[in-house]
Amino acid sequence: MAANKAVSFFNLYNHGFVRTAVCVPEVRVADVSFNTQKTIELAQKAARQKAILAIFPELGLSAYSNDDLFHQDALLKSVENALVTIKEASAKLNLIIACGAPLQVDCRLFNCAVVFYRGNILGVAVKSYLPNYREYYEARQFSPASTALASTITLAGQKDIPFGANLIFKAANVKYFSLFFEICEDVWVPIPPSSFAAMAGATVIGNLSASNITIGKSEYRHQLAENQSARCVAAYLYAAAGFGESTTDLAWDGHAMIYENGNLLSESQRFSTSEQIIFGDIDLDRLAQDRMRLTTFGQNAADHKIQLAAFRSVEFDLDCPQGRLMPDREIPRFPYIPADPARRDQRCYEAYNIQVQGLAKRLKASGIPNLVIGVSGGLDSTHALLVAAKTMDLLGRPRTHVKAYTMPAFATTDKTYRNAINLMKALGVETNEVDIKPACLQMLKDIDHPFALGKKVYDIAFENVQAGQRSAHLFRLANMKNALVMGTGDLSELALGWCTYGIGDHMSHYNVNASVPKTLIQYLIRWVAQTHQFSAKVSEILLDVLATEISPELIPGEHNNQPLQKTEETIGPYELQDFNNFYITRFGYLPTKVAFLAYLAWKDKNKGVWPDVPQEKQNSYSLKEIKKWLHVYLNRFFKMSQYKRSCVPNSPKVGSGGSLSPRGDWRAPSDSEANVWLADWENIPDRDNK
Repeated sequence: MAANKAVSFFNLYNHGFVRTAVCVPEVRVADVSFNTQKTIELAQKAARQKAILAIFPELGLSAYSNDDLFHQDALLKSVENALVTIKEASAKLNLIIACGAPLQVDCRLFNCAVVFYRGNILGVAVKSYLPNYREYYEARQFSPASTALASTITLAGQKDIPFGANLIFKAANVKYFSLFFEICEDVWVPIPPSSFAAMAGATVIGNLSASNITIGKSEYRHQLAENQSARCVAAYLYAAAGFGESTTDLAWDGHAMIYENGNLLSESQRFSTSEQIIFGDIDLDRLAQDRMRLTTFGQNAADHKIQLAAFRSVEFDLDCPQGRLMPDREIPRFPYIPADPARRDQRCYEAYNIQVQGLAKRLKASGIPNLVIGVSGGLDSTHALLVAAKTMDLLGRPRTHVKAYTMPAFATTDKTYRNAINLMKALGVETNEVDIKPACLQMLKDIDHPFALGKKVYDIAFENVQAGQRSAHLFRLANMKNALVMGTGDLSELALGWCTYGIGDHMSHYNVNASVPKTLIQYLIRWVAQTHQFSAKVSEILLDVLATEISPELIPGEHNNQPLQKTEETIGPYELQDFNNFYITRFGYLPTKVAFLAYLAWKDKNKGVWPDVPQEKQNSYSLKEIKKWLHVYLNRFFKMSQYKRSCVPNSPKVGSGGSLSPRGDWRAPSDSEANVWLADWENIPDRDNK
């Protein structure tokens, strides 16, 4: 890769991110000169941090709490002069600045957000809804946007500046970066202006607010910003007035927040006596992908096309910061598993019970009383067996209705065999063992396989004879036992095509694991053990299962205590491939962006985020390793394995990260090519260039 391309790889603006800032300056009531200087100083700080957008509180140039002083010409003239000063200062900053100001237009006074960029005023957004209840008297001083006669104004020596509550500021050269500004009360009404603006294309919404503080109000602000960002599938930047506003009758906490599609990225310290600035790196690709996938978003927009037609687009070219610039936001290593312990516990509880409910319904609907399951002592069958046992508890049936079988073959290790037997007994399910080696040998003999003649030929046929015999036994046992065959294969294996078509983990009557990735299964097992869902003995066995090397155990090693095959040496680390699968299937990101995110998440060993796993067992990956395993994923997912996903058994969708069932989240042709993904993959550097 050329050097300039390598440098660009390590720049957040080249991967669909934009850095935004919310500024809360110290203010003095009616001291416009002081407030202007503080605004410029914070804007300069935001620009030095390579932010491209900074918003400030409502009426920040004059302060919000002026009451009838807003009708004084001296104050209004001072604000007009301040706009000239900020306009001149903005010429030296690569930063969009949105600051609050009272503006007199056509003999009316409006509460405005003036938007500057590179020495120009791009436009002036106007507040639509003026509170005039309880402590608010805005309608005494201001007029709402709907009463404005002018659609353009002259300001700070610049003519024909767009003016109104219907302006969307669109960066013509930055995909998906469209801005809309509303002011304080606008978001408190039943249908905020930003709802229509989002449907009209705005992806980043700024709210210039003053918002005095009362007990419990900050919680409601969070709810408003969180829900509005989620409903609009947008970023929502909120700035409230801070220290220096008049406390004659009110108090102020300087609350600043940045939300992205319902997720809090950054928040200020409330009640600070110092100025503050918070940053949030917004993922525009994520917003665009979700809007594209949410068909109802577009339908809703179509239903309001008359209102949306009133919006005006203000286009401008943006100079994105160059050079190495990494996002300052947490990229979780395990996107399927929350890092927060309380949320993680809730996620595990829900995932586990979704699986149990799905299986319980299938059993009741079929009228079949029993389950047959193959138990290998590995992760997937262990978790499926836990679900099966809990399902029988839920249905009030004896756990012996679970007919569990371990089926050792040529490469079964002592450890997995022991764990399989012990777990079945500890759970109280019907414990069975079928040695499938004689049946495998007979089939190998029937097909004239060299192994049947005493030769150590361990090819695909040798491996799949074992998988096939296990499936054949389970289905015939189900016929005998009046049972359903319970599947165990997981989402990670389906994504990588790491399952044998029509047999083994691929086929069953019902599979509870098909939308659960390997990393989540690992933690679900840990959660079951740590929360004592079963006996202490079961928990002890589960922890030993977690410490077992992941292997299909189909090729014999020299000893029966260690597997010869190590799955992750062939298809890559599951923790990395689950990361790849989440961002490719959930958001449809370019491979270069997935690699960039993986690099951010996995480059530092001491970032340590496998919950409850000792630090010394945490992994890290170089960019070279990330690139290598991403290639494996792309080739296997897009080129090799869709036909296996096209015919998977029924399985409940568990997480918002998706399912690969053709009846769930994923429908794709079985004969597609991987070329377009691999072509983008070529643009990933082989190493970090720092």
